Amino acid sequence: MKKRHQTCFGLGWYLLAIALTALVMLLCVCAGSVSLPIGESADVLLRLITGRAQDSAGMAAKIILPVRLPRVLCVALVGALLSLCGACMQGLLRNPLADGSTLGVNSGASLGAVIAIASGFTLPGFPFAGTMVLAILFAFGSLVFVMALVYSLDQSLSTNTIILLGVIFSMFASSISNFIITFAGEKVKTITFWTLGSLQGSSYQNALVLAVTLVLCCAALLTHTRELNAFAISEDNARSIGVDVRRVKLLVLIVVSAAIGVCVSISGNIGFVGLVTPHMLRRIVGPNHRRLLPACVFGGAIFLMFADLTARVALRPRELPIGVITSFVGSIVFVFIYCRSRRKGAVL
Repeated sequence: MKKRHQTCFGLGWYLLAIALTALVMLLCVCAGSVSLPIGESADVLLRLITGRAQDSAGMAAKIILPVRLPRVLCVALVGALLSLCGACMQGLLRNPLADGSTLGVNSGASLGAVIAIASGFTLPGFPFAGTMVLAILFAFGSLVFVMALVYSLDQSLSTNTIILLGVIFSMFASSISNFIITFAGEKVKTITFWTLGSLQGSSYQNALVLAVTLVLCCAALLTHTRELNAFAISEDNARSIGVDVRRVKLLVLIVVSAAIGVCVSISGNIGFVGLVTPHMLRRIVGPNHRRLLPACVFGGAIFLMFADLTARVALRPRELPIGVITSFVGSIVFVFIYCRSRRKGAVL
């Protein structure tokens, strides 16, 4: 009876999460510099889903299909990926403040992408693959470098040391990026707006790349929820139950770095998504990664869609970079988590 209850609860939660995500996506498609009726927008999306997109006509179809829908899809997928990566890093490192932003991974990936854009580095047949490849390589290199430096200075991997060195590395990577931007010529405006995070001009091709990345990351990470639960207690606990600590840690770090690199190459540097959503959802679904990781996929998508919606409508017709919104919210949550950890007497 207990197992049956848990299964029903899980199925009900998934249906609720899917419905809520779809509702927020519809809202984001309707709102913008030009507001569209919900009914008309829903009809356009329904025709698209049923394969009758060619029957759609009118202003709503001309705005939604080529412009808003690919952007909203990319926003949702980037939010899902960044949130999933943040939850995995927090579990792996036993650190509630671990995130691509606080560990310097985002800045490293951004540096790789800036180098690719400024130098015009591309791969034949794949227009934005050069930016993506360098972003992934720099993201992984940054994470390995920061964690190796932390371990050499403080083998206890305390929060203070990790965050301090992560911030220092982020400043170092940002300084190199700014140096490159100085000599970027006519590409300065593009790079500057991109480094603040923006999904303006996203395409269905971008959405497909992000969707494939999300599927592969979920396949790799959701099969290791047991190991992440063990890591969340301690590495010794993970070893005691037979976990190959080195293999699992390397796998998670590679997957997380690749996911962040793909996101940064498409959306720019969007910070704190992986910090905010896992922390909020851990209070709702608990610390068990078997439930937390799927929750972060939906929660991250919803959070970033709301952030993008705010960026589009707050000062319309002008548009804010989405990174401005997430950094504002994330910095407040960061201080809250840090102060709460201090009050509880956590080892920092």
